[in-house]
Amino acid sequence: MSTRQPVQLSEQEIAAVRSWVIHEDAQVLAFSKPAGLSSQGGRIQAHTLDDLLWAFMRSNGKRPELVHRLDRDTSGVILAARTKPAAGFLGKAIQMRRFKKTYLALVSSAPEPASGRINKPLVRQEIGRESYMRVCEFDTPGAQGSESRYRTLSASDGGALVELEPLTGRMHQLRVHMASIGRPLVGDVRYGGALTFAGRSAPRLMLHAAKLTFPHPDGGEVTVEAPPPEDFQGLVQEAGL
Repeated sequence: MSTRQPVQLSEQEIAAVRSWVIHEDAQVLAFSKPAGLSSQGGRIQAHTLDDLLWAFMRSNGKRPELVHRLDRDTSGVILAARTKPAAGFLGKAIQMRRFKKTYLALVSSAPEPASGRINKPLVRQEIGRESYMRVCEFDTPGAQGSESRYRTLSASDGGALVELEPLTGRMHQLRVHMASIGRPLVGDVRYGGALTFAGRSAPRLMLHAAKLTFPHPDGGEVTVEAPPPEDFQGLVQEAGL
């Protein structure tokens, strides 16, 4: 769909982005994004996933466009539209909260209660060159209504594996909401998460977009899933979860 100047990609980059495809049809592409890769617009001087979509450029010079984003250190399912009508349809579906996103995360100890709903407004703050979100009162200027669900899947002395579902789509929502109940995500330096888990170093933010269900432009619903990567699974196993 884009007519911007194509980005020059290496054979290795093209092979990599094609290997991340977990669903493909005439309207959409779904990827299992690796941790450490910015979705788009990152300050790090490296190609983003948005850049890598030039690997799917059609003969008319157009290419897929991302429908939503994941934080750089978050792994898992991310969706791109292959046509302009599909992009418009999926954009409206997001606005109408028709996307159901399911994440897996690690926390240092199980939440109490073991499952629940977090309904706390968030407001964006700029500190230097960094953007943060914080919980605020509903009447705070710039406050955005934000709601998440959490459920403990497994717990041990080493920590807990939780399933998270954002019911709204605010920046860093799951990270801030979990920190607000005293259970920041492991590896989340920005919001107070521990840097170790079950006696091992946490190499990154331990958040994985495991499943996405969305209405398809051609009708019906589609569910795509991505298994957790090795670094996430390794910590899960180390904690006996």
